[in-house]
Amino acid sequence: MLTPSAHTDTFCRDNLPPATDWPEFVFDLPGLHYPDRLNCATALLDSTVATYGREQPCLYTAEETWTYGDLLDRANQIAHVLTGDYGLVPGNRVLLRAPNSAWLIACWFGVVKAGGVVVTTMPLLRAPELTKLIELTRPVLALCDSRLLDELSTADPALPVVPVGGPTTDDLTARAATKPASFTDVETAADDVVLLAPTSGTTGVPKATMHFHRDVLANADTFSEHVVAPRRDDVFIGTPPLAFTFGLGGLMVFPFRVGASVVLPEKTDPDTLVDAIEKFAVTMLFTAPTTYKALLKRDDLGRVKSLRRCVSAGEHLPEVVYTNFHERTGLRIINGIGGTELLHVFISAADDDIRPGSTGRVVPGYRAEIQDEQGHPVPDGTPGLLAVKGPTGCRYLADPRQRDYVRNGWNMTGDSYTRDADGYFWYHSRSDDMIVSAGYNIGAPEVEAVLDQHPDVVESGVIGIPDADRGMIVHAAIVLRPGVLPDPDKARELQGFFKATAAPYKYPRSIEFVDSLPRNPSGKVQRFKIRDRWSGTR
Repeated sequence: MLTPSAHTDTFCRDNLPPATDWPEFVFDLPGLHYPDRLNCATALLDSTVATYGREQPCLYTAEETWTYGDLLDRANQIAHVLTGDYGLVPGNRVLLRAPNSAWLIACWFGVVKAGGVVVTTMPLLRAPELTKLIELTRPVLALCDSRLLDELSTADPALPVVPVGGPTTDDLTARAATKPASFTDVETAADDVVLLAPTSGTTGVPKATMHFHRDVLANADTFSEHVVAPRRDDVFIGTPPLAFTFGLGGLMVFPFRVGASVVLPEKTDPDTLVDAIEKFAVTMLFTAPTTYKALLKRDDLGRVKSLRRCVSAGEHLPEVVYTNFHERTGLRIINGIGGTELLHVFISAADDDIRPGSTGRVVPGYRAEIQDEQGHPVPDGTPGLLAVKGPTGCRYLADPRQRDYVRNGWNMTGDSYTRDADGYFWYHSRSDDMIVSAGYNIGAPEVEAVLDQHPDVVESGVIGIPDADRGMIVHAAIVLRPGVLPDPDKARELQGFFKATAAPYKYPRSIEFVDSLPRNPSGKVQRFKIRDRWSGTR
């Protein structure tokens, strides 16, 4: 039963899936019982300032350092801009578009303090992708880095956009500077939606996961508290965008829950990352296996000696990467599996509990089992489908795919796993058409939809293929129109077309030209046959 909402704009409540389609939520830990009225911005920012003081270091960038007091003041000023200048009311959605930065975090808190709902977007998204998300989530306003305005204005010219970080007088930073530094946070309900987090759909149509104020805190009070175990004196850094829930947790929610600080480099290449770790004496690293592989190729890993915790998620961590990194640095990488539908990691292990090659055991506060296709639990040692439940879970915004993800109260993650007799979970593969490349989730149909827009492409079929550095890469089998030469130049042209049309991280790094695509009697593309054919040519 939902508690009375504080939202004047009822869009989110109106578009929650029916309660009968929700997963079962369990609150096994005492720390997961939150008051009925809860604003997670108040809990993560105002309460932290009250506990540790305004002068506690909070955010480090290449240009400046913000204390918790600085962030609180700017978040409050932004809340005044939103409510006073733009008439934001509780429940309105606000789209955020920016690289990781102090001002992006201030915007996030400003929206939430005002009772708004944050719609997080990747800065790499192109106009067609943004258009779909805008149509799905219906934001009333967008806060956009001044360098990223073009794609957003193309996506929806009617959407009001406030630039952030530019020199104009209408810039959010200029507007905020004129506002009071105190604000009374809206007393939202613990089960009011605070976040619409988009995730790629295997049908090519995006989904938005709906998360409550209590959900944001629950991930800090499960995985972070019981596995990562951060301290106030920790300094966090990471590569995932804050638009990813992996980044939102590791680079904002988890450190802020304990009063720690965060380094926010805009670039996250290995050189920049190592420089920042050394400069700021970083102790906590959140990134994907791809980055750990890249770091292992360096001969200066002694520069990251300040690290005490390394967390990996987004894709499977190979045992050899864990072992080599441990031998080179003495650090044990905390592996984990999470998902946008559940916000963050729900299976993991740290320190002496780690078994290299395994994802780990169930995070305190969650439950997991391996099921067969009919939804029955299978014996330990038997491969099957990973099913999870806990204090967070899947609620898709007005989407019939809710019934595909939730089965008999369990969240079905789309991963094939085995559990051993000691409760450790061992990854096998994705069980759907999702490609996980360098920590990015890429739906095969969404890649096909972009490629098929090219005038020379008759049709395409996309799969993921193994890659030593990225775990998997996107491979496209493409049928060209008659008379078009299937050569390397055409492959490069199609890759360039894709990068100009959609987020570049999704582009097919491998292309083969074929006469036709394999289909079943009903006409559906049989991607497994594309995969088999690719394997047979290796």
